[in-house]
Amino acid sequence: MRVGWAEVQVAGAVVARIGEGQAALLGFGREDAPEDLGWMARKLHALRIFEDETGRLRHSADDLGLQHLLVPQFTLYGDVARGHRPDFGPAMPPADAEAAWRRFVEMFGPAASGVFGADMRLASENRGPLTILIDSRRARND
Repeated sequence: MRVGWAEVQVAGAVVARIGEGQAALLGFGREDAPEDLGWMARKLHALRIFEDETGRLRHSADDLGLQHLLVPQFTLYGDVARGHRPDFGPAMPPADAEAAWRRFVEMFGPAASGVFGADMRLASENRGPLTILIDSRRARND
C-alpha cells in the first residue's frame, strides 16, 4: 500500500518506521515456491503506484527514493468461505513461512520490517487509498 508513513510496534516499542513510501503485508501460502519470492520482490520494487506531475501512476517507490516497510502477515490466507472463523489451512506452515520470510527480506534488500510471529501493531497513513493485491499464483496462471 502507498503510505505517507507507517510503523510497526511490538510490546509497545517501535521496531520499524518509514516515512512516505510503500508498506507491504506479506503472506506465504502452501503452494508458494522459492521462485515466487524473487518474483514478489521484483514486483514490489517495480510497482508503479506513485503519480507523476500529470497524476498518472508512473513511478515506483524506488524511482522516487522512497522507503519500504515489509510486514509478515499470515492472516492474509484466512479463508472465510465456510463458517465465521477463518481457516488458515492455505497458509504455509509456520516454520516454513519463517524461513520464506527471512529469504524474502534478504532478497528484497534494504527495508524496514516487522517481526515474524510477533503480536505486532501496525499504524499507517494510507495515501490514496491505494492498496494492491499481488499474488504469485496468479502470475503462474497468466
